[in-house]
Amino acid sequence: MSNIEIKVCDITKLNCDAIVNAANNSLLGGGGVDGAIHRAAGEGLLQECRTLNGCKTGEAKVTRGYNLPAKYVIHTVGPIYSGSPEDPIMLIDCYINSLDLAKQFNLHSIAFPAISAGVYGYPKKEAATIAVLTVNEWLKDNSDYDMSVIFSCFDTQMYDIYMNAINIVSKV
Repeated sequence: MSNIEIKVCDITKLNCDAIVNAANNSLLGGGGVDGAIHRAAGEGLLQECRTLNGCKTGEAKVTRGYNLPAKYVIHTVGPIYSGSPEDPIMLIDCYINSLDLAKQFNLHSIAFPAISAGVYGYPKKEAATIAVLTVNEWLKDNSDYDMSVIFSCFDTQMYDIYMNAINIVSKV
């Protein structure tokens, strides 16, 4: 049975099959959740990321989790918000490609941060609504595959934004 949860938590401490890293194109670490995941996973993650030749915006790549409780890290690169029509398309691709990759690796639990809603400047409410709508649609389209999805929120403000997005989506 698939489900969606929203939690205020540290994504690096979640015990699930995969956590998603809101990475930059190099995959070699950065600020925010990207830096936190790299620090918590240890040097092995950086070494493996060096072999992946980066990642294009909207795409996703997988590595082992190393020192994280999660078995895998799925790295995806969200768009830097510009207000262009391509922004939501690329953000949707991040979620779909991450979920497709998880399914390809037979993973059944995944945690997402708020992709692009930090230093990449995506408006938080819009980013959360896109995330919830996209994940909800993916779960419907893959109803034969059990997937537990956690939206890992850094703080209660983001948690409230995701709860509001869930409430909006459930009325659609």
